[in-house]
Amino acid sequence: MSALKMTGALPKGPQIRTSLPGPKAKAIIERDRAVVSPSYTRDYPLVIARGEGAMVEDVDGNLFLDCTAGIAVTATGHCHPEVVQAIVDQSHRFLHMSGTDFYYEPQVRLGEELSAIAPMKGPHRSFFGNSGTEAVEAALKLAKYHTRRHNVIAFFGAFHGRSMGALAATASKVTQRKRFFPMVPGTFHAPYPDVYRAAPGTSPDAVADASIRFIEEQLFVSLVPPDDVAAIIVEPIQGEGGYIVPPDAFLQRLREITAKHGMLLVVDEVQSGMGRTGKMFAIEHSSVEPDVVTIAKGIASGLPLGVATAKSELMTWPAGSHASTFGGNPVACAAALTTIRLLRDGIVKNAASVGAHMMEGARSLMAKHRVVGDVRGRGLMIGIELVRDRQTKERATTERDALVQECFRRGLLVLGAGRNAIRLSPPLVLTTQQADTAIEILDQALTAVGQ
Repeated sequence: MSALKMTGALPKGPQIRTSLPGPKAKAIIERDRAVVSPSYTRDYPLVIARGEGAMVEDVDGNLFLDCTAGIAVTATGHCHPEVVQAIVDQSHRFLHMSGTDFYYEPQVRLGEELSAIAPMKGPHRSFFGNSGTEAVEAALKLAKYHTRRHNVIAFFGAFHGRSMGALAATASKVTQRKRFFPMVPGTFHAPYPDVYRAAPGTSPDAVADASIRFIEEQLFVSLVPPDDVAAIIVEPIQGEGGYIVPPDAFLQRLREITAKHGMLLVVDEVQSGMGRTGKMFAIEHSSVEPDVVTIAKGIASGLPLGVATAKSELMTWPAGSHASTFGGNPVACAAALTTIRLLRDGIVKNAASVGAHMMEGARSLMAKHRVVGDVRGRGLMIGIELVRDRQTKERATTERDALVQECFRRGLLVLGAGRNAIRLSPPLVLTTQQADTAIEILDQALTAVGQ
């Protein structure tokens, strides 16, 4: 019998029954203000009570269609019964024993499964942490340890995390860095290729070439010699930076640079991985094989888990060089093993097919709303960029913020990305009917904000 106990299945579409926030939500938010760090970014007053699939219910009984998936985390949907059952079953065995000091099979099995799906030739080894930030920290430390070099190249617009090493590579919003200087030294940034914001008539390959030339003709000539660079770290699709999809040639050229100069290519798949783009990893769309891949968010359907998976020949650091007390927690590993199976059994294919359908619907909004300047993405990782003028491409920042709020009031959960885009990153079990509902609400919300 399933461990998932519910008071009845949730409807498949939004139902707003109170003012937002409702009275119970208001009370909880007031309590939150007194005891929780104000550093968290809360875009709107959602207080969740339960979730199922792509739907969530708040504490006042309002129902929302979730196109955030808890920031691209609940890949198999909220509370998938098989994931919940795996969590319960493992919880009855043991909750913790620390893979840093002891052994347990769930962590070994997960390492084997990750090796089977990793986007580069094996064999592989994996380091287990608790988050995407920790996965990135592990990857950066590994690159420095293996190459005996100190420097790293990242990209403007990147988000790799908030701990000090990952933050040095992050270049998304200045507020994330304010009062935390100096950054970890030896991190250099290059432009990320944004085809939409290139000069009119510029080909995607030319946009990619400009970014590569900046590395080769600026960084390598004026700032850092290539044989002092340990790694280039890159998101195959920028997440927080605006859901920007680079030309495949860009990632292919990065691979050539790293191979030529003995650097590692670290691909940050924290947001884009685990089936979100219609392939297990976004880098697979470009036929590029990295040296290290960082994984988190969708890997355990909501439980905290982060992984840095590398070619075995690279992960040869000795005992004690890096570790984590809670990383690879057995309950999180059990959830991840079931998540991977479900993704393989059809959820990745659903992300590809429903994503294509949703992309078509999002692009149809351009004909009705001139504020929609660009629609881009892969699978169920879709970005909609808002502009005040399609010729000048002036960023519609306040309009974007108003749209997020209007969607919430109508029962659709979306989040911003970059300065003036919204992201659609629903659970990968989203149906075509729910995708249509989301586009319909976006249409209404754009009209409501006068755009």
